[in-house]
Amino acid sequence: MTIEFIWQLPTSGDGRYAAPGITRRGERAAGAPSPLQAGVSDPRGARPPFNYFDYLHQIARAADLSGFDGIQVRHDTQGDESWIVAGYLARSTRHLKLIAEFDAAWGSAVYAAKNAVSFQRFTGGRFAWQIGHGGDAAARRRQGDAAPDADIVPRIDEFIAVARGVQNTSPFSFKGRFFEVQDGGFKGPLANHPVNGIYLTGDSPEALALSARQADVHVFDAAPVAHLQPSIDRLHTQARQLGRAVAAGLRIDVLARETFDEALRDARRYRGGAGLPDEAPSADGTAGGAALFWPGFAQAQTGAHGALVGSYAQVSAALEAYAQAGVSSFVLAAIPHFEEAYRIGEHVLPRVRAALSAPLQAA
Repeated sequence: MTIEFIWQLPTSGDGRYAAPGITRRGERAAGAPSPLQAGVSDPRGARPPFNYFDYLHQIARAADLSGFDGIQVRHDTQGDESWIVAGYLARSTRHLKLIAEFDAAWGSAVYAAKNAVSFQRFTGGRFAWQIGHGGDAAARRRQGDAAPDADIVPRIDEFIAVARGVQNTSPFSFKGRFFEVQDGGFKGPLANHPVNGIYLTGDSPEALALSARQADVHVFDAAPVAHLQPSIDRLHTQARQLGRAVAAGLRIDVLARETFDEALRDARRYRGGAGLPDEAPSADGTAGGAALFWPGFAQAQTGAHGALVGSYAQVSAALEAYAQAGVSSFVLAAIPHFEEAYRIGEHVLPRVRAALSAPLQAA
């Protein structure tokens, strides 16, 4: 089983070790106070000659250099557009898969497919989509999407069918509830390019069935291994029944340090600095055993439903356990994303890869 490790980019802002509140690092709005203390002049002037895109570039380069397989550009309604960020970063990375997350109301499936083909052309086939459901009905309405809940999964299904159809077939015709194409399909320089990968999400039976039909990877929200195992097995079974193979993914945050006590101390310091309750879940016996699973640890900042907290060895062992349960795509993050990309890439990923490759080498 091939394992991939993806690092998430924070499109709306990031924190610092000493100040975990979310800010757009490297960027200062007009009139905002200098980050330097009173009496110290800032040689960069009132507004530094760079912006948050420069910081995102640093995160992507850190992920590239420290051994990640890709980056996921998070869709955040208050952040920069994920497709634009992916395009900005494509030329500055050499090996990373570029996963642009967007929601179900993105618009024309044909136009999205054309964009994807262009991304594939200039990245050498490194582009992928992660299509979300857009949140609850109120969140979708704030983005101009009035579709009822029952239409979201069927609309994604048609979106993917049309996007793949115009990339693979010419002429291509399709008539559904949400999309209609008559004698479409790409020709010339847009024809015959690898179709971009599809990452989907959701925990409903309908979402799992959609992934079994259409996804390359289904990304589950963070939960303990025992809670995820039935859903992973169901996904793989449904995909096999359709003659397909769909990888199981996991979106989870990680906070790893030399020792468990150091990790727990930094976790509590982060929660306290971010104005969140710092009481950890029960950690009885954890210092000498497994990593701590902390539900909702930084969910408001990163979107992950939970985090692994522990030593490098403990967090590595926890990721290995997810892999043994069938997870083969890990979408990871930690605040601050730049510094932590190096830490996880240097101290956790090599351990996990070595442990998972050992049985293959023995065989």
